Amino acid sequence: MADTGQHGPYPVTYHHRMSYARDERAALSDLLVETGPAEPTLCEGWNTVDLVAHLVLRENRPDAAAGVMGGPLAGYTRRAQRKLIGRASFGELVSKFRAGPPRLSPFSLPGLDERANVVEFFTHHEDVRRGRPGWEPRKLDAGLADELWARLRLARLMLRKAPVGIEFARDDRAQPGTAAAGGDAPRVRITARARTPLVTVTGTPAELTLWALGRTSAAQVRLDGSEAAVRALTDTRWRH
Repeated sequence: MADTGQHGPYPVTYHHRMSYARDERAALSDLLVETGPAEPTLCEGWNTVDLVAHLVLRENRPDAAAGVMGGPLAGYTRRAQRKLIGRASFGELVSKFRAGPPRLSPFSLPGLDERANVVEFFTHHEDVRRGRPGWEPRKLDAGLADELWARLRLARLMLRKAPVGIEFARDDRAQPGTAAAGGDAPRVRITARARTPLVTVTGTPAELTLWALGRTSAAQVRLDGSEAAVRALTDTRWRH
């Protein structure tokens, strides 16, 4: 049975047993089995075994995963990840990830898997998919696209060091004022960083999510703004 509610700026139909995090976990697990341990990914310096070890560590050892974004615990996290790879086979790591978090993990708390893992698993699924030649963008379920769009508001934190203002524009919805939009057209823009000059990053929620998370070489987006502003934004040194 489904119910319809307001999710972010768009009405979304919810299916009570639907879990985008669970679906992405299963699809990523299947893809990892298909690729094997030594395939490249979009995560710099990581192949597929490194990526799945990170995911297992994140759910089983939150203390050891704390340095994945860098900082003073980065070395501790790298050592823990390498030890995990040394102790378990690739197949065992994939099986452990597929099984989900252990009972005592914070990620096993009701509702937290969906809140914390939708973007994480979607992004890493694409890290593996787009690390291989010949990939094509997936056609996403409309509900997952809406979920990714709603989560883009959190990108303000990740983009706080950007040298210019950033606005996200969603191009898979009817634009306000068009015949397709009808009466109450949905808002299709998010201000991720309020600053001038402004660059508008246009794409689907999936592509915008990947761009916001630093997968800029693989994200299919369009940047609109002054030449100087776009050049400053595409210089990725500000992300480090």
